[in-house]
Amino acid sequence: MARLPGDRTHNPEHLTIGPLDLAARVDEALEVQAVAFGLGAEEVAVRRHIVLRHLDCPGARALGATTPTGRLAGFVYGMPNNRGHWWSTVVESYLRAQGNDSWLDGSFVITELHVHPTYQGRGAGRGLITALTDTCGLDRSILSAIDTDSPARRLYRSLGYTDLARRVLFPSAPRPYAVMGAPLPLLRS
Repeated sequence: MARLPGDRTHNPEHLTIGPLDLAARVDEALEVQAVAFGLGAEEVAVRRHIVLRHLDCPGARALGATTPTGRLAGFVYGMPNNRGHWWSTVVESYLRAQGNDSWLDGSFVITELHVHPTYQGRGAGRGLITALTDTCGLDRSILSAIDTDSPARRLYRSLGYTDLARRVLFPSAPRPYAVMGAPLPLLRS
């Protein structure tokens, strides 16, 4: 089993989930995302600017899952949705076509959730997303995920997320996405 560089443990039960200064640790977080999502250096550079811009949005919050040695094993961040944000402008017509565009109001958006492959499938992602949404102060959450059967989509479904729109096409994304929504608090299983 792979280990994080410089880490002496790969047991997710030893992870600590808590507030993350994502701006200060953005490069480390993007390393996790690059490995988890298969991103190249050029895409990571683009995402770095996006993450830092998102952190300036009102209500943006981040949590990290750290190992006993302080390495970042996973992270999640999100914010209250704003219909003027790029993501909302892309997904709005797809949601409206399904009668679900009201989900863009009063929802907390999970912008990114990534866990290093060493820690996937063991509760780190579940812990991150539930800890973030439990304290967001809103009644529901929305997110987008690649529109395929995957461990991520199974996790979201187990938490109570359902498909609000499918086959959503983002500019320059090679695969379609699904927009999913769930009432809060998320289901526990």
